Amino acid sequence: MTDQADNATDMGRRTLLQSAGAAIVTGLAAGTAADAQAATQGASSMSPAERNEAPLGARLQGVQHFGLTVQNMERAYQFYTEVLGGTEVFRHGDFQGDEVQNTLLADQEIEANARGVNPRTIGVPDLRSGAQRLDVRFIQFDNMVVELLQYRESDQPMGSAKSFAEPVEHMSPAFPRMMHICFYVRDDVDFNKFIADLEAESARRGMTQVRANRTIRVVTEADRKAAPRSANTNRVTVEPSNGWELIYCKGPEGEQLEFVKALDPVKQRFSEALAKRQQKIVR
Repeated sequence: MTDQADNATDMGRRTLLQSAGAAIVTGLAAGTAADAQAATQGASSMSPAERNEAPLGARLQGVQHFGLTVQNMERAYQFYTEVLGGTEVFRHGDFQGDEVQNTLLADQEIEANARGVNPRTIGVPDLRSGAQRLDVRFIQFDNMVVELLQYRESDQPMGSAKSFAEPVEHMSPAFPRMMHICFYVRDDVDFNKFIADLEAESARRGMTQVRANRTIRVVTEADRKAAPRSANTNRVTVEPSNGWELIYCKGPEGEQLEFVKALDPVKQRFSEALAKRQQKIVR
């Protein structure tokens, strides 16, 4: 009965968050509901004419989603829904045609033309003719949406394990333009155990790319696996990041992930920053 009640509570909370959208809560900051409501009411009091003349920031609702282009759609989908517990919002696919090509890839076609090369050589698919297609799936988390995208050959089925382009092999976070998705771990969770369970569950599903770093020096994969569980979490104790806990981890597609906890006093810093932003929006 307890599990059923917990599941019902989770479903109710998820439904509420989905209907409210992912934009009000920033993920790391945890302002009060009253603050969020006041900010929303203040921002919504503008007329359309006022809104369209306001600073750009006042025309935004927040970050709606992070997009991740994947090699194997079904594998990525399983990780973000079954392992990490996200909920599918919807899926759409078989995107092709001139308008789609222009909307998504015009800048890359311009670059190919400037270089005098075939666009395909720099990873540009031909959605215009339909030789390649684009499929997307949106995955809802409590305060963020992840969009999975796959560009595939037209003769490959949706959800294929074969993408149009080869994945980037070197995924160091030090490369400029490299991005990562950060998940917010609940305050009362044992972070070291969370990382161990994440790796174990992923390995059980054959997702061998899912590997978290350690806080101690390791030079081989065997060393990493043999590291004590206490080395799973980096706990920051110096200002202004005191209370920040994190680990970097590769996802099943080789994508860069981060898992964090933000405890006081750093949590308070995010709350104060959110409150200041809300006050600015109300004005």
